[in-house]
Amino acid sequence: MTALPVYRWRLAPEGLATFRQLRAMNLWPGGQPVVAQLERPRRRRGPLVVYLYRVDLARPVRPMTPAKRTALAKANAARQVCPECGRDAGYRIPASLGMCTPCAYPEPTTDAAV
Repeated sequence: MTALPVYRWRLAPEGLATFRQLRAMNLWPGGQPVVAQLERPRRRRGPLVVYLYRVDLARPVRPMTPAKRTALAKANAARQVCPECGRDAGYRIPASLGMCTPCAYPEPTTDAAV
């Protein structure tokens, strides 16, 4: 197995781009393998690694069809419904909680007799 070439931050050769850079050009990798990686040094942790793809092999992004748009809207709407109480939370429910914020952190009840 051949090791990937590693480039320092901002020193990658022309013709290579990250996934986000391809998306900004309205392209996607299109099944091509990663050809290199880019490393950005950080102070307290290991370097940030980003994979690079060839721009000439990238393919145009497929357009959003009405059916895809409808399916995406349904999926996003389903992610806003709390599985615990069944209410529409009005925001995407975090996967870390698995339920809306009021269900995850209920108000403490005080039974103080006055």
